Amino acid sequence: MPQSEHRTSDSFEVVAVAASAGGIHALTVFLGGLDADFPVPVLVVQHLDPRHRTVLAGILGRRTVLQVKLAEQDDTARPGTVYIAPPDRHLLVGSDGVLSLSQSELVHFLRPSADLLFESVAGTYGARAVAVVLSGTGNDGAMGVDAVRSRGGTVIVQDPRTAEFGGMPDAAVGTGAVDFVLPLAEIPAVIRGLVDR
Repeated sequence: MPQSEHRTSDSFEVVAVAASAGGIHALTVFLGGLDADFPVPVLVVQHLDPRHRTVLAGILGRRTVLQVKLAEQDDTARPGTVYIAPPDRHLLVGSDGVLSLSQSELVHFLRPSADLLFESVAGTYGARAVAVVLSGTGNDGAMGVDAVRSRGGTVIVQDPRTAEFGGMPDAAVGTGAVDFVLPLAEIPAVIRGLVDR
């Protein structure tokens, strides 16, 4: 199969999402558009202040029918559950969907790093992965979307013009490794179309 062709949509097994500045609103819209029977896990890197505990799981949990939790070491990623990288921890996924948290070095001054999550998802799931880049500053996620796309996965980016902060979406689009560039409101329906069938 040529690298540019994707497997049939029923083979997707994970959605990985990256966001930073403006990301909480974007995540609220994104997760709010997914159904209770969403058939794959959602792994989220939202850049957070490492000096404080986060209430992000609670905030997002009130705005989606999916279960939302902070990821824990050795969690098994389950369908219909959203796993958020805790502050100051990289979120990675290994074989059998087992999650791990790492305090390894900062990547582009960041921990958690969207690049590391996306590279991990690409290595584990290959063509069965969907990566999504939402509002944020900087370029975190750009190397990672390249990894996902090179393994045959699908990359969706929020249209930078509809993002509160367009840095991360712009950097992702700039890689040329993007399948869809969409207004935020349209992303959930496209995701459902990819994974539901």
